[in-house]
Amino acid sequence: MSLLNQLFNRGVLGAKCKTCLNLVISRIKLLQNKRDVQLKLMRKEIAQFLLAGQEAIARIRVEHVIREQNIWAAYEILEMFCQFVLARVPILESQRDCPLELREAVASIIFAAPRCSDLPDMLQIRNLFAAKYGKEFISAASELRPDTSVNRTIIEKLSVSMPPAEVKLKVLKDIAREFNVEWDSSNTEAEFTKKREDLLDGPKQIAVGTALSRSHSRLETPQYSPPNVAHSVTPTTAKQGIQGLASNFSSSDANKTEQSLKDRDVRTCNGDVENQMRPQSSDVLERARAAIAAAERASAAARAAAALVNVNFSSWKPNEVKS
Repeated sequence: MSLLNQLFNRGVLGAKCKTCLNLVISRIKLLQNKRDVQLKLMRKEIAQFLLAGQEAIARIRVEHVIREQNIWAAYEILEMFCQFVLARVPILESQRDCPLELREAVASIIFAAPRCSDLPDMLQIRNLFAAKYGKEFISAASELRPDTSVNRTIIEKLSVSMPPAEVKLKVLKDIAREFNVEWDSSNTEAEFTKKREDLLDGPKQIAVGTALSRSHSRLETPQYSPPNVAHSVTPTTAKQGIQGLASNFSSSDANKTEQSLKDRDVRTCNGDVENQMRPQSSDVLERARAAIAAAERASAAARAAAALVNVNFSSWKPNEVKS
């Protein structure tokens, strides 16, 4: 490129940059005046909500107030940077790389351009800087790489994250003090300091607890107590009842009971709560073993009672029954 073309392009770049910077500065002043009026109305509405006891609505509205205040502060810094760059446009034209004293201002304008929709002229300035310094310089400032010099206050004020609870509480107290509202902030402080629980784990825990309770209720078996042989019964009926009880609690039935309980435990564990019920499988087996042990004890008691009845039956006389 000839020297004449370089001088011509340099003059065109400087003229466009100055025009866009002047437009941005004038637009920022208009937006700040408009935003001042809006902020006063919003703060007044929040004071009315606090006076009416509607703190929940005030806590929501205060986030918008903080957002507008942050944008107002960011615009004020951007206006200062634009004026700083406007006064040094000839220096930008004369040097190939961005000067160190202008690096923070230029990088901050590049970073804020896509985040300030009310200032479309800043995108034009960003494109001019991209043509001057290359896309790599623009990407470094936009992505906040370590070698960039974007102003930290600009980054903080243009952030879209939710403001901290301390900041919201401070703004609410300032609004109440500004409009002379007697407001007790204890409820709001408790709401801000309350820990939020993850609601996604709630239904899962309830479902697991319900499934475990159902499985435990299924696996619970009635406790059998040995028959009371102290009552006066005839040897024939006592022997028949004890033999039937002993047959019900034989060792083969005990094995079948254990196998059925294990099969039922396997079917339960293969359900929808298989992964959650693995830690409780040992408890289920313990309950099954306890039920089997109770059945064996009842069977042993039945056999002992049968032996006792046999002894009494051998010494029984028909004359005693008639008398």
